[in-house]
Amino acid sequence: MNIQVTKPALSIRLCGPRGFCAGVDRAIQIVVLALKQYGAPVYVRHEIVHNRYVVEGLEAKGAVFVEELHEIPEEHRQQPVVFSAHGVPKSVPEDAQARNLFYLDATCPLVSKVHKQAMRHQRLGRHVVLIGHAGHPEVIGTMGQLPEGTVSLVDTIADAEAYMPEDPDNLGYVTQTTLSVDDTAGVIAKLQERFPNLTAPAADSICYATTNRQEAVKEAAPGCDLFIVVGAPNSSNSKRLVEVALRAGAKRSLLVQRASELNWDEIGNIRTLGLSAGASAPEVIVDEIIAAFKERFAAEIELAITAEETENFLVNRELRSVPLTVEDMAWVNGDRPLAATP
Repeated sequence: MNIQVTKPALSIRLCGPRGFCAGVDRAIQIVVLALKQYGAPVYVRHEIVHNRYVVEGLEAKGAVFVEELHEIPEEHRQQPVVFSAHGVPKSVPEDAQARNLFYLDATCPLVSKVHKQAMRHQRLGRHVVLIGHAGHPEVIGTMGQLPEGTVSLVDTIADAEAYMPEDPDNLGYVTQTTLSVDDTAGVIAKLQERFPNLTAPAADSICYATTNRQEAVKEAAPGCDLFIVVGAPNSSNSKRLVEVALRAGAKRSLLVQRASELNWDEIGNIRTLGLSAGASAPEVIVDEIIAAFKERFAAEIELAITAEETENFLVNRELRSVPLTVEDMAWVNGDRPLAATP
Protein backbone atom coordinates (compact mmCIF):
# COMPACT_ATOMS: atom_id res chain seq x y z
CA MET A 1 0.00 0.00 0.00
CA ASN A 2 1.50 3.31 -1.12
CA ILE A 3 1.10 6.21 1.26
CA GLN A 4 1.45 9.61 -0.37
CA VAL A 5 2.80 12.35 1.84
CA THR A 6 1.29 15.70 0.97
CA LYS A 7 3.81 18.52 1.08
CA PRO A 8 2.74 21.59 3.04
CA ALA A 9 1.85 24.61 0.90
CA LEU A 10 4.31 27.46 0.71
CA SER A 11 4.16 30.82 -1.03
CA ILE A 12 7.60 32.16 -1.97
CA ARG A 13 7.65 35.91 -2.50
CA LEU A 14 10.61 36.35 -4.83
CA CYS A 15 11.95 39.88 -4.90
CA GLY A 16 12.97 41.77 -7.99
CA PRO A 17 15.40 43.34 -8.41
CA ARG A 18 17.71 40.96 -6.54
CA GLY A 19 21.24 39.64 -6.90
CA PHE A 20 23.95 41.03 -9.11
CA CYS A 21 23.94 44.73 -9.86
CA ALA A 22 25.63 46.24 -12.90
CA GLY A 23 28.79 47.05 -10.93
CA VAL A 24 29.18 43.48 -9.64
CA ASP A 25 28.43 42.03 -13.09
CA ARG A 26 31.11 44.29 -14.56
CA ALA A 27 33.72 43.36 -11.95
CA ILE A 28 33.24 39.61 -12.42
CA GLN A 29 33.22 40.02 -16.20
CA ILE A 30 36.55 41.89 -15.99
CA VAL A 31 38.21 38.91 -14.29
CA VAL A 32 36.60 36.39 -16.66
CA LEU A 33 37.60 38.40 -19.75
CA ALA A 34 41.13 39.01 -18.43
CA LEU A 35 41.56 35.24 -18.04
CA LYS A 36 40.37 34.75 -21.63
CA GLN A 37 42.61 37.51 -22.98
CA TYR A 38 45.81 37.02 -20.98
CA GLY A 39 45.53 33.49 -19.60
CA ALA A 40 46.03 32.34 -16.02
CA PRO A 41 47.02 33.50 -13.55
CA VAL A 42 45.13 36.76 -13.24
CA TYR A 43 45.70 38.31 -9.84
CA VAL A 44 42.92 40.03 -7.88
CA ARG A 45 43.62 42.33 -4.94
CA HIS A 46 41.12 41.44 -2.19
CA GLU A 47 37.81 39.72 -2.94
CA ILE A 48 36.52 40.99 -6.28
CA VAL A 49 33.07 41.13 -4.63
CA HIS A 50 31.93 39.92 -1.22
CA ASN A 51 30.85 36.40 -2.12
CA ARG A 52 32.75 33.19 -1.42
CA TYR A 53 31.01 31.25 -4.23
CA VAL A 54 32.15 33.88 -6.75
CA VAL A 55 35.70 33.96 -5.39
CA GLU A 56 36.02 30.16 -5.47
CA GLY A 57 34.52 30.01 -8.96
CA LEU A 58 37.07 32.51 -10.27
CA GLU A 59 39.88 30.68 -8.48
CA ALA A 60 38.84 27.51 -10.33
CA LYS A 61 39.23 29.43 -13.60
CA GLY A 62 42.75 30.61 -12.73
CA ALA A 63 42.32 33.79 -10.67
CA VAL A 64 44.66 34.23 -7.71
CA PHE A 65 43.48 36.43 -4.84
CA VAL A 66 46.04 38.41 -2.84
CA GLU A 67 45.74 40.91 -0.03
CA GLU A 68 48.52 43.21 -1.23
CA LEU A 69 50.50 43.71 -4.45
CA HIS A 70 53.84 42.60 -3.00
CA GLU A 71 52.44 39.04 -2.88
CA ILE A 72 52.50 38.79 -6.69
CA PRO A 73 55.59 36.72 -7.65
CA GLU A 74 58.29 38.37 -9.74
CA GLU A 75 57.75 35.90 -12.59
CA HIS A 76 54.09 36.94 -12.87
CA ARG A 77 54.59 40.72 -12.87
CA GLN A 78 53.48 40.86 -16.54
CA GLN A 79 50.12 39.26 -15.72
CA PRO A 80 47.21 41.60 -14.96
CA VAL A 81 46.08 42.42 -11.45
CA VAL A 82 42.46 43.46 -10.93
CA PHE A 83 41.31 45.89 -8.22
CA SER A 84 38.01 44.96 -6.58
CA ALA A 85 34.59 46.53 -7.19
CA HIS A 86 34.74 48.26 -3.79
CA GLY A 87 37.43 50.69 -4.92
CA VAL A 88 40.96 51.26 -3.62
CA PRO A 89 42.90 54.14 -2.08
CA LYS A 90 45.01 56.23 -4.48
CA SER A 91 48.09 54.60 -2.96
CA VAL A 92 47.24 51.23 -4.55
CA PRO A 93 47.49 52.18 -8.26
CA GLU A 94 50.53 54.28 -7.34
CA ASP A 95 52.10 51.16 -5.80
CA ALA A 96 51.18 49.14 -8.92
CA GLN A 97 52.87 51.69 -11.16
CA ALA A 98 55.97 51.71 -8.97
CA ARG A 99 56.15 47.92 -9.34
CA ASN A 100 55.55 48.09 -13.12
CA LEU A 101 52.38 46.03 -12.77
CA PHE A 102 49.63 45.98 -15.40
CA TYR A 103 46.41 46.63 -13.54
CA LEU A 104 42.71 46.65 -14.42
CA ASP A 105 40.49 48.71 -12.14
CA ALA A 106 37.11 47.03 -11.50
CA THR A 107 35.87 49.76 -9.14
CA CYS A 108 32.12 50.16 -9.55
CA PRO A 109 31.41 53.40 -11.45
CA LEU A 110 28.97 54.41 -8.71
CA VAL A 111 31.71 54.06 -6.10
CA SER A 112 33.99 56.12 -8.36
CA LYS A 113 31.22 58.75 -8.40
CA VAL A 114 31.37 58.94 -4.60
CA HIS A 115 35.16 59.35 -4.82
CA LYS A 116 34.65 62.31 -7.15
CA GLN A 117 31.98 63.82 -4.90
CA ALA A 118 34.32 63.60 -1.90
CA MET A 119 37.23 65.08 -3.84
CA ARG A 120 35.01 67.93 -5.03
CA HIS A 121 34.01 68.79 -1.45
CA GLN A 122 37.68 68.79 -0.45
CA ARG A 123 38.74 70.82 -3.49
CA LEU A 124 36.17 73.47 -2.56
CA GLY A 125 37.65 73.70 0.91
CA ARG A 126 35.08 71.64 2.82
CA HIS A 127 35.98 69.04 5.41
CA VAL A 128 34.47 65.74 4.20
CA VAL A 129 32.14 63.71 6.41
CA LEU A 130 31.91 60.13 5.13
CA ILE A 131 28.88 58.20 6.40
CA GLY A 132 29.82 54.53 6.38
CA HIS A 133 31.05 51.47 8.27
CA ALA A 134 34.60 51.53 9.63
CA GLY A 135 36.87 48.95 8.03
CA HIS A 136 34.68 48.29 5.00
CA PRO A 137 36.82 48.17 1.81
CA GLU A 138 34.68 50.83 0.13
CA VAL A 139 35.15 53.18 3.09
CA ILE A 140 38.92 52.56 3.08
CA GLY A 141 38.99 53.28 -0.66
CA THR A 142 36.97 56.48 -0.39
CA MET A 143 38.98 57.84 2.53
CA GLY A 144 42.12 56.97 0.58
CA GLN A 145 41.19 59.44 -2.17
CA LEU A 146 41.73 62.39 0.18
CA PRO A 147 44.69 63.87 2.06
CA GLU A 148 45.05 62.72 5.65
CA GLY A 149 43.04 64.85 8.06
CA THR A 150 40.51 66.07 5.47
CA VAL A 151 37.85 63.37 6.02
CA SER A 152 35.99 62.10 9.11
CA LEU A 153 34.01 58.86 9.34
CA VAL A 154 30.54 58.85 10.92
CA ASP A 155 28.63 55.57 11.22
CA THR A 156 25.60 56.00 13.48
CA ILE A 157 23.25 58.68 14.79
CA ALA A 158 25.22 58.52 18.04
CA ASP A 159 28.41 59.23 16.07
CA ALA A 160 26.70 62.18 14.39
CA GLU A 161 25.63 63.49 17.79
CA ALA A 162 29.17 63.24 19.17
CA TYR A 163 31.03 64.55 16.10
CA MET A 164 32.96 67.76 16.82
CA PRO A 165 34.46 69.31 13.65
CA GLU A 166 36.99 72.13 13.72
CA ASP A 167 34.89 74.23 11.33
CA PRO A 168 31.20 73.32 11.71
CA ASP A 169 30.15 75.76 8.96
CA ASN A 170 32.33 74.23 6.26
CA LEU A 171 31.37 70.57 5.91
CA GLY A 172 30.31 68.36 2.99
CA TYR A 173 29.12 64.76 3.25
CA VAL A 174 29.10 61.62 1.11
CA THR A 175 27.96 58.10 1.97
CA GLN A 176 29.02 54.53 1.40
CA THR A 177 26.95 53.19 -1.51
CA THR A 178 25.58 50.07 0.25
CA LEU A 179 24.00 51.51 3.40
CA SER A 180 20.43 51.22 4.61
CA VAL A 181 18.52 54.11 3.08
CA ASP A 182 16.45 54.60 6.25
CA ASP A 183 19.40 54.41 8.65
CA THR A 184 21.44 56.83 6.57
CA ALA A 185 18.55 59.31 6.44
CA GLY A 186 18.60 59.42 10.25
CA VAL A 187 22.35 60.07 10.37
CA ILE A 188 22.09 62.82 7.74
CA ALA A 189 19.15 64.42 9.55
CA LYS A 190 21.14 64.54 12.80
CA LEU A 191 24.15 66.08 11.03
CA GLN A 192 21.93 68.66 9.32
CA GLU A 193 20.27 69.50 12.62
CA ARG A 194 23.65 70.15 14.23
CA PHE A 195 25.36 71.71 11.20
CA PRO A 196 22.81 73.67 9.11
CA ASN A 197 25.44 74.61 6.51
CA LEU A 198 26.33 70.98 5.78
CA THR A 199 26.61 70.55 2.00
CA ALA A 200 25.09 67.48 0.33
CA PRO A 201 26.73 65.73 -2.63
CA ALA A 202 25.52 66.70 -6.10
CA ALA A 203 23.65 63.37 -6.33
CA ASP A 204 22.68 60.57 -3.93
CA SER A 205 25.65 58.45 -2.88
CA ILE A 206 23.66 55.32 -2.04
CA CYS A 207 23.50 53.46 -5.34
CA TYR A 208 20.33 52.65 -7.27
CA ALA A 209 20.84 48.89 -6.76
CA THR A 210 20.97 49.18 -2.98
CA THR A 211 17.83 51.32 -2.96
CA ASN A 212 15.97 49.05 -5.41
CA ARG A 213 16.73 45.87 -3.48
CA GLN A 214 15.63 47.45 -0.21
CA GLU A 215 12.38 48.70 -1.75
CA ALA A 216 11.58 45.21 -3.12
CA VAL A 217 12.21 43.67 0.32
CA LYS A 218 9.93 46.25 1.95
CA GLU A 219 7.21 45.26 -0.54
CA ALA A 220 7.58 41.51 0.06
CA ALA A 221 8.36 41.27 3.78
CA PRO A 222 5.04 42.15 5.51
CA GLY A 223 3.39 38.96 6.75
CA CYS A 224 6.31 36.65 5.87
CA ASP A 225 6.92 33.85 8.38
CA LEU A 226 10.56 33.86 7.24
CA PHE A 227 12.61 36.10 4.97
CA ILE A 228 15.83 34.74 3.47
CA VAL A 229 18.51 36.97 1.99
CA VAL A 230 21.14 35.20 -0.08
CA GLY A 231 24.49 36.83 0.62
CA ALA A 232 27.78 36.76 2.47
CA PRO A 233 28.26 37.78 6.12
CA ASN A 234 30.82 40.42 5.04
CA SER A 235 28.45 41.92 2.44
CA SER A 236 27.17 45.25 3.74
CA ASN A 237 24.23 45.51 1.34
CA SER A 238 23.12 41.92 2.09
CA LYS A 239 23.14 42.49 5.86
CA ARG A 240 21.10 45.65 5.37
CA LEU A 241 18.44 43.63 3.50
CA VAL A 242 18.06 41.33 6.53
CA GLU A 243 17.46 44.37 8.73
CA VAL A 244 15.04 45.93 6.23
CA ALA A 245 12.99 42.71 6.08
CA LEU A 246 12.55 42.62 9.86
CA ARG A 247 11.57 46.29 10.03
CA ALA A 248 9.09 45.83 7.19
CA GLY A 249 7.20 43.08 8.99
CA ALA A 250 8.90 39.70 8.46
CA LYS A 251 8.68 37.55 11.60
CA ARG A 252 12.21 36.21 11.08
CA SER A 253 15.01 37.00 8.66
CA LEU A 254 18.16 35.05 7.82
CA LEU A 255 21.32 35.68 5.82
CA VAL A 256 22.25 32.49 3.95
CA GLN A 257 25.22 31.78 1.69
CA ARG A 258 24.13 28.35 0.36
CA ALA A 259 21.16 25.98 0.65
CA SER A 260 23.32 23.65 2.75
CA GLU A 261 23.18 26.23 5.58
CA LEU A 262 19.40 25.94 5.93
CA ASN A 263 18.35 24.44 9.27
CA TRP A 264 15.03 22.80 8.45
CA ASP A 265 14.16 22.09 12.09
CA GLU A 266 14.43 25.81 12.85
CA ILE A 267 12.57 26.80 9.69
CA GLY A 268 9.60 24.64 10.63
CA ASN A 269 6.26 24.60 8.83
CA ILE A 270 6.13 28.09 7.40
CA ARG A 271 3.47 29.29 4.97
CA THR A 272 5.02 32.42 3.46
CA LEU A 273 8.70 32.84 2.58
CA GLY A 274 10.31 36.04 1.36
CA LEU A 275 13.43 35.64 -0.78
CA SER A 276 15.95 38.16 -2.05
CA ALA A 277 19.68 38.31 -2.74
CA GLY A 278 22.36 40.89 -2.09
CA ALA A 279 24.05 42.67 -4.98
CA SER A 280 27.02 40.28 -4.98
CA ALA A 281 25.01 37.04 -4.69
CA PRO A 282 24.75 34.82 -7.82
CA GLU A 283 21.38 33.87 -9.27
CA VAL A 284 22.40 30.18 -9.28
CA ILE A 285 22.28 30.20 -5.47
CA VAL A 286 18.80 31.75 -5.50
CA ASP A 287 17.78 28.86 -7.78
CA GLU A 288 19.44 26.43 -5.35
CA ILE A 289 17.49 27.84 -2.39
CA ILE A 290 14.19 27.65 -4.28
CA ALA A 291 14.91 24.03 -5.30
CA ALA A 292 15.64 23.11 -1.67
CA PHE A 293 12.27 24.50 -0.53
CA LYS A 294 10.44 22.79 -3.40
CA GLU A 295 11.80 19.44 -2.19
CA ARG A 296 10.00 19.93 1.12
CA PHE A 297 7.04 22.16 0.27
CA ALA A 298 4.42 22.50 -2.43
CA ALA A 299 5.91 25.87 -3.26
CA GLU A 300 4.43 28.50 -5.54
CA ILE A 301 6.42 31.53 -6.66
CA GLU A 302 4.89 34.97 -6.26
CA LEU A 303 6.93 37.80 -7.77
CA ALA A 304 7.44 41.02 -5.80
CA ILE A 305 8.89 43.34 -8.44
CA THR A 306 9.26 47.04 -7.67
CA ALA A 307 11.70 48.17 -10.38
CA GLU A 308 13.38 47.05 -13.57
CA GLU A 309 17.11 47.55 -13.86
CA THR A 310 18.61 48.14 -17.30
CA GLU A 311 21.98 49.67 -16.32
CA ASN A 312 25.05 48.30 -18.11
CA PHE A 313 28.59 49.37 -17.22
CA LEU A 314 31.27 48.87 -19.86
CA VAL A 315 34.34 46.83 -18.96
CA ASN A 316 37.84 48.27 -19.32
CA ARG A 317 38.86 49.39 -22.80
CA GLU A 318 41.59 46.71 -22.94
CA LEU A 319 38.93 43.96 -22.70
CA ARG A 320 36.12 45.24 -24.93
CA SER A 321 37.23 43.24 -27.98
CA VAL A 322 37.13 39.94 -26.05
CA PRO A 323 33.84 38.07 -26.64
CA LEU A 324 31.78 37.27 -23.55
CA THR A 325 29.31 34.40 -23.93
CA VAL A 326 26.40 33.16 -21.86
CA GLU A 327 28.49 30.02 -21.21
CA ASP A 328 31.30 32.16 -19.75
CA MET A 329 28.93 33.43 -17.05
CA ALA A 330 26.60 30.43 -16.60
CA TRP A 331 28.42 29.37 -13.41
CA VAL A 332 26.98 32.45 -11.66
CA ASN A 333 24.00 33.43 -13.80
CA GLY A 334 22.48 30.01 -14.47
CA ASP A 335 20.15 30.34 -17.47
CA ARG A 336 19.77 34.09 -17.00
CA PRO A 337 20.84 36.10 -20.06
CA LEU A 338 23.88 38.34 -19.83
CA ALA A 339 23.16 41.58 -17.99
CA ALA A 340 25.90 43.41 -19.86
CA THR A 341 28.31 42.82 -22.69
CA PRO A 342 31.73 44.35 -23.17
